[in-house]
Amino acid sequence: MLARPYRLTRGSDYRTVVRRGRRYGGARVVTSVLFTGEDRAPRFGFIVSKQVGGAVVRNTVRRRLKDVCARNLDRVPTGTDVVIRALPGSADAPFADLLTDVTRALARSTA
Repeated sequence: MLARPYRLTRGSDYRTVVRRGRRYGGARVVTSVLFTGEDRAPRFGFIVSKQVGGAVVRNTVRRRLKDVCARNLDRVPTGTDVVIRALPGSADAPFADLLTDVTRALARSTA
């Protein structure tokens, strides 16, 4: 799981990342990345709307995305904020596909 220091918790932080960060689109998720330059651990936030599915499906997608981000912590530079917005296709996607989409977006953002 993704520990609390690695999560975005305030709405203002989400808005800042989505509005000012670079956007990387994929088939199942849209990833926004903002390099803040602060000396702290990277933070991740998740947006999973009702378009993805019911509560059970949304929570499953969110848990999968948290696991994907926990696996990619060492690839994200310090002081980076990342917001991942799940698209409706993420509801039926296998875990490996979500892992590939997010890993590809994070790799493109640091290149």
